[in-house]
Amino acid sequence: MRVSPDSALRLAAVYACVRVLSETMASLPLVVYRARPDGGKDRVTDHWLYRLLAKRPNRFQNPFEWREMLQGHLALRGNAYNQIITNPRGEVTELMPLHPDRVRLELLPSGEFRYRFTDRFGCENILSRGQVWHLRGLSSDGLMGLSPIDLARESLGMALAAQDYGARFFANDAKPTGGWIEFPGSFKDNEAKKVFRDSYQQAQSGANRGKVLVLENGMKFHEVGVTNKDAQFLELRKFQITDIARLFRVPPHMIADLDRATFSNIEQQSLEFVMHTMTPWAERWEASIESELLLEGDELEVEFDFTNLMRGDAASRAAYYQSGIQNGWLTRNEARIAENLNPLEGLDEPLRPLNMVEEGDAVTQTTAPGADQSNNMETNDED
Repeated sequence: MRVSPDSALRLAAVYACVRVLSETMASLPLVVYRARPDGGKDRVTDHWLYRLLAKRPNRFQNPFEWREMLQGHLALRGNAYNQIITNPRGEVTELMPLHPDRVRLELLPSGEFRYRFTDRFGCENILSRGQVWHLRGLSSDGLMGLSPIDLARESLGMALAAQDYGARFFANDAKPTGGWIEFPGSFKDNEAKKVFRDSYQQAQSGANRGKVLVLENGMKFHEVGVTNKDAQFLELRKFQITDIARLFRVPPHMIADLDRATFSNIEQQSLEFVMHTMTPWAERWEASIESELLLEGDELEVEFDFTNLMRGDAASRAAYYQSGIQNGWLTRNEARIAENLNPLEGLDEPLRPLNMVEEGDAVTQTTAPGADQSNNMETNDED
């Protein structure tokens, strides 16, 4: 089977995995921070980078569509490219995505590299390293990411072959097509044999498929081929779903494979999806943005917010907020904002538990317990 990123999308499991990764990455809120001397962070919304990544990356796409497409390129091809368009002040004004299949990296004798991009009209453009933002997946040379589809070509080819076989099998009314005809006599010559074979195939194909077969002169039809049960067709199809989910590190239940899912393990697998699948992708994006798009003087940090993905049910969130407010590390307005509620006046101060004080405010007793008792006894004698 010929396997390419586009043909692999014919497999429902591949399409579902790519869709889960792309839509999840596109839906994560992107936050730009500036670090404070005390270790805190201040959100920045008036910087060109925030406007570019969170509002309008280019004149044709909104941020969701743009990130969804780039993550799809990464998941299928291991590389994603954007042409960097700047204004006279050096600020990036647009990030125009380039299709990975039309981009070629070229090494130069100086050790640097550049990109050759062929547009849809067949014209080749040469772009320097500083004109292209290159997002790489897992790489073996530090220059080009490895394509998961190329690495798993045999496994995906088997899945495509099984899918095509199933389509042909049911298109033939769920009957095997192979067989041979026993003829007790003999044909006059090879031409007569060829004429009989062609007429038989014409009578049993196309619009004539399924009609009653009539054989003469003692001929008998013998069916040849293994059954779907012998070929373990259904078991193979199920294994392929698991194998494809393993390739993209997506929990099977997220692509509607619920064979081994239970009420308890689905929640844990969803958390593992955030921690072990989406977090590495987010870190890859964040590191590339900070190193390729920001200047050295820009003391900014880029972060994807996973809060919404980590939200539990209403009871779990209520217990979390209650613990934070009662122990003083979360204000009531911060809890309201986390629940998409407007802050209220007077709820910005953290609460302090009455039975707990800071170590520096604790009253130290300098008198031993024995001395206290003697003082009390002297007081009683005077009375």
